[in-house]
Amino acid sequence: MKVESLIRELRGELDDAGLSGSFLVRDLHSGEEVGIEPELELPSASLVKIPLAVATLDRVRRGELDGATAIVVQPGRVTTPGPTGLSRFRHPARIAVEDLLYLSTAVSDSTAADALFALTPPAEVSALMHTLGLGGITVRHTIGELAETPAERLDPAEAHLAHFLAIEAGTAGRGHHIPQLDMTRANSGSARAFADLLQALWTPSAIDPGVAEGVRTLMAANVLRQRLAPDFSSDASRWSSKTGTLLNLRHEIGVVEHADGQAFAIAVLTESRVPAISQPGAEALMAHVARKLRDSLRHG
Repeated sequence: MKVESLIRELRGELDDAGLSGSFLVRDLHSGEEVGIEPELELPSASLVKIPLAVATLDRVRRGELDGATAIVVQPGRVTTPGPTGLSRFRHPARIAVEDLLYLSTAVSDSTAADALFALTPPAEVSALMHTLGLGGITVRHTIGELAETPAERLDPAEAHLAHFLAIEAGTAGRGHHIPQLDMTRANSGSARAFADLLQALWTPSAIDPGVAEGVRTLMAANVLRQRLAPDFSSDASRWSSKTGTLLNLRHEIGVVEHADGQAFAIAVLTESRVPAISQPGAEALMAHVARKLRDSLRHG
């Protein structure tokens, strides 16, 4: 009853802030877990870069790709706020596959991710996820297609209208007039599916140990730390994660490893009913809810 009361309280806080979504916290040693709508599927946005990293490193392991091979990457020339790295470059660059992995995963560089998708297409990444027993994650398209939303076609002063459309243009059955938010066409997954992926990366699984270690290293280097990191990073804990953002969607998945040996997989996928680009309060609330769920497992 104590956990049920906590979940009711947290649901109320989320609803009051105009947030909903899929949350799951799992103790990686005991398997005990607690969540809010953990089966709810949402478009995964940049979270898809973790399956992409797994697939790329697995192909390097098998000798199908050479991590040192330099790829000529065309500049993204993106001028709207948000994108990082090569996505904002104005000139072509030659970058090794392993360095593209760093940019894609730790810096969330979408141009770097699409250079990797050119080597390992979405269908191959999705097939590998199913082979590894991670069928709850679907990879249907590249990252570049995410950039073709109304937000990129509107004047910056009108960007809130894109968020209004994202909130209001949904259809029955999780469809949407914006393709990137349509569950039949988008890259997708639930908190449970991404927690399963985290568990497969942090504990023995069908993922090759060297590949898993490589992805963990990339996630530990994540430079985007404004969302869940403030509640899970400390001198006595290590936070390794990946964020995902698209219009009114704000996600983060990660693992917190405590100095006492405890480790928790945390997956938070949310959508906002507030038509605003900058919502620091929503990001703080995401972390607050995740922390409360983690505390209920850690401290009982």
